[in-house]
Amino acid sequence: MAKKSKKKKKAPSSTIVINRKARHEYFISDRFEAGIVLEGWEVKSLRAGRVQINEGFVMLEHGEAFLHALMITPLITASTHIQPEQRRVKKLLLNRRELNKLMGLVEQKGFTLIPTALYWKKNKIKCEIGLAKGKKDYDKRATSKDRDWQRQKERLFKHQ
Repeated sequence: MAKKSKKKKKAPSSTIVINRKARHEYFISDRFEAGIVLEGWEVKSLRAGRVQINEGFVMLEHGEAFLHALMITPLITASTHIQPEQRRVKKLLLNRRELNKLMGLVEQKGFTLIPTALYWKKNKIKCEIGLAKGKKDYDKRATSKDRDWQRQKERLFKHQ
């Protein structure tokens, strides 16, 4: 009796969306993982990849963290008895110790909090937030110049 060959299914990527603009606009010094409170239609839209994170930011209000300007486009098949709001403010779930640390850094040192990625972790949606400081124009030019030089250096080593 011949054995049946089992085809291995390629596991889908756990990353939903990455904020690539964040690395260009900010110096990201520290990263935190936070849970995010979502409604059912939002989870379905995230599974379909209908989310934009580029303009998102995190505000600390009344000892809690909230994610603003994260745009989740509702699916056409969303329920008829709810009115989906695309830019609803979402609560982030962090430990009290992490919240206290973030509050101190944001208020004293002039840092800001931005979402850098959304991803799946054990059937839960997690938001990676970065503690960031804005770049000046000359910093952005220097970063792009370094990136171009690294790319050119790799090409030179590859051809030798």
